[in-house]
Amino acid sequence: RMDQAVLLVRNELPEQGFILAFLSGSCHQCLYQFLAFVPPSNSSMGKPGTVLVTIDTQHPVTLLLNGSVGDLCKIQYHFGEFGNYSLVVKNTSTKTVSCDLVINEAPVNSYLPILFAFLVYVGMLAVLVVGRLCMKIDAVRNWVYKKLNLRKPDHLINSELGSPKPADSVSHDPSPRLRSAGSRQRLRSLDTFRGLSLIIMVFVNYGGGKYWFFKHESWNGLTVADLVFPWFVFIMGTSISLSLSSILRRGSSKKKVLGKILWRSLLLILLGIIVVNPNYCLGPLSWDNLRIPGVLQRLGFTYLVIAALQLLLTRPGAESGTLETRCPALQDILPYWPQWILILLLEVIWLCLTFLLPVPGCPRGYLGPGGIGDFGNYPNCTGGAAGYIDRWLLGENHIYQHPTSAVIYQTTMPYDPEGVLGTINTIVMAFLGLQAGKILLCYKEQHNQIMSRFLIWSMGMGILSAILTKCSKEEGFIPINKNLWSISYVTTTSCFAFTLLLLMYFLVDVKRLWSGAPFFYPGMNSILVYIGHEVFGNYFPFKWKMQDSQSHTEHLVQNLTATTLWVIISYLLYRKRIFWKI
Repeated sequence: RMDQAVLLVRNELPEQGFILAFLSGSCHQCLYQFLAFVPPSNSSMGKPGTVLVTIDTQHPVTLLLNGSVGDLCKIQYHFGEFGNYSLVVKNTSTKTVSCDLVINEAPVNSYLPILFAFLVYVGMLAVLVVGRLCMKIDAVRNWVYKKLNLRKPDHLINSELGSPKPADSVSHDPSPRLRSAGSRQRLRSLDTFRGLSLIIMVFVNYGGGKYWFFKHESWNGLTVADLVFPWFVFIMGTSISLSLSSILRRGSSKKKVLGKILWRSLLLILLGIIVVNPNYCLGPLSWDNLRIPGVLQRLGFTYLVIAALQLLLTRPGAESGTLETRCPALQDILPYWPQWILILLLEVIWLCLTFLLPVPGCPRGYLGPGGIGDFGNYPNCTGGAAGYIDRWLLGENHIYQHPTSAVIYQTTMPYDPEGVLGTINTIVMAFLGLQAGKILLCYKEQHNQIMSRFLIWSMGMGILSAILTKCSKEEGFIPINKNLWSISYVTTTSCFAFTLLLLMYFLVDVKRLWSGAPFFYPGMNSILVYIGHEVFGNYFPFKWKMQDSQSHTEHLVQNLTATTLWVIISYLLYRKRIFWKI
């Protein structure tokens, strides 16, 4: 099967069987798990005891052979996918036990499909770029329109009539017009950032080719899949700052704006509950097992808190930079001190609940996965205080039943990664995005100031992450953990977010070396693309029956096709000027 190898264990020890156990390299402080009992060899018939087992190939594993007199040997190895191996256990001439691992059939390189897909997309991009550059040449454009029997663009007709004025020319592509006309009102880099986060999210949710690094980390740590949700939250905070500033400048009252904020939050929460409880073919939804938390629900509540903070606690003149402060270098921070106090208070609440709340049967401040983690001492403590609060407030039947820790750590307790306690740090993440928006407003058109501050914030978050984690996956004060939405997870992903926004702002809005395509288009229709990919994910042409469901290649082709289709759909909607806003 996919992500597995075959291991034939040959026991040539006379009259001594042993237990074969394994431990995944991604399972921190875990108990060895029973794999098989290997019988002793039959000396009278000259046949060794044999057992055929399958081994996980996603992570390195440790094999432990335990006999009646103790451990016979221990082997650490990273098996390859579809590989065929033999483990020969026998006595040596010195009467010691030897364990020899033999490769019978070489594994396949399961990463070649990713490389091929990357080259295909790079090739397509190169063709588009070269084609766009060639179309700027009058002779080439003339020839193309003549061969395709298309109407010549207006600026060529004007040229033939003797009035080749640049002001009279009209481009056949509407995007540059929109860019030049709307660049003063809307930063393309923000939509590009949002679109990139969304497209990676769609690809990951569709399966990511079934590669482990496109799945969420089982507990502590970070994968590609763990980056996209916080990035989306971050850019939502940035957009809140810019949109509220624009709305208030147009003369809208705060009471009216607050009503819109409440309505939009309610819609997001309701849509989220519908999306995470798909039951289209099984009759009406039942309250008995309705999942309450979810991605859109958390986005809706976070939006409500951050937008209300920005609306009600922003002093006049703070966003334009005209408000006098004692330290001009901090004019994007000091005028917002009430917001900072509230956010810091929220973080203190998260820290107190996480590390001081008594959880029955669990050590205080427990951050582990439970199950077989921590040597199996706390099997029912998954998520510590975060899991306990969700089960107490919402009930076990109303939270996520299949947490990512279930496979590696064999946890049996339900745990929701979009639970109540983690929402606090989601608000902190959005507030950091809000800070990016404040920088854009305070230093409008001052590109060097904006980029330098993005860089400073990125470095600050990175240093704070290094302190909290001790630059370690498991041994830090507060490990990076997406399930818990730990504060180190927020500082780490915000470090990357500030860096990515800096690069996009420089390339798209400052130097204009990149239009933001193709990510710009889904970024302009993010709610529609997200809900659409959730609702129609199991329907053709986004999904179809595979010939070989155990092939990374087929899964990758299907997932990339589905993701690309949503990019194309968002582009067509953009051309038709259709945008779904809540």
